[in-house]
Amino acid sequence: MKTASLEVTNVIWRRIKKNRMAQVGAYITVFFIIIAIFAPVIAPYDPTEQRFEDSLQGPSLKHFFGTDIYGRDVFSRVIYGARTSLKIASIAVSISLIIGSLLGSIAGFFGRVIDEIIMRFFDILLAFPSILLAIAIMTILGAGDTNLIIALAVYSIPQFARIARSSVLSVKQNEYVDAAKAIGESPWSILFRYVIPNSFAPILVQASMRMATAILGISGLGFLGLGVKPPTPEWGTDLSLALTYLYVAPHLGIFPGLAIFLVVMGFNYLGDGLNDALNPRLKDR
Repeated sequence: MKTASLEVTNVIWRRIKKNRMAQVGAYITVFFIIIAIFAPVIAPYDPTEQRFEDSLQGPSLKHFFGTDIYGRDVFSRVIYGARTSLKIASIAVSISLIIGSLLGSIAGFFGRVIDEIIMRFFDILLAFPSILLAIAIMTILGAGDTNLIIALAVYSIPQFARIARSSVLSVKQNEYVDAAKAIGESPWSILFRYVIPNSFAPILVQASMRMATAILGISGLGFLGLGVKPPTPEWGTDLSLALTYLYVAPHLGIFPGLAIFLVVMGFNYLGDGLNDALNPRLKDR
């Protein structure tokens, strides 16, 4: 059993190493995670400290990315913005992964009335465009990190539920599930011991993709004034401020926008690479 698992791991690792886009995505993702973790060490200034005498300065050796209207260092705010975005996105995606995967797995495994009730509820949520649903939730709850996490988790749960249900419907047809039923193992034991672990690969791919979507959602809501509360550094909020001064100080929009572009691209490339590596239908070459 251990030998088979090791061989599968080796095949997955070989596929990832052969996929250049997956490697690029992994490098970008790890790069931003490191920046987020060591933000206090990397950032040269306090991202919230205002120095009006340095207002709207361009990029220089003193301020690598320039300063904003309040004289705050843009480089420091971009670095701390990585910490803000990745923290909120990772918590929201983790919550939606756990809840969505669990409910989707239950729906797919037990079927019938349970399946209808759970999936019809998620169909209602999916009828709303994701960003509009998040805006509605944030309008009701108000701005703030906790409410932002709730909004992002709510609109991501149906996606995980549908992926998990589809995967479970396929896995539960395998012979080892029938064997477990034949020896009298309980349905819940079969679900958690055999079905969910063997249906987790597409959920992992979806998690990487949803990280990119969540970061875009954080930035979009921040741009609309519904995200984290100022003066907390966050890329979307900083882009909203940059809009007013875009012609006189374009650096205010360029660097936060570039950070969003890179981290979203990284998670998408990583998700595509994981999809190729974990796809059992692909032959290892």
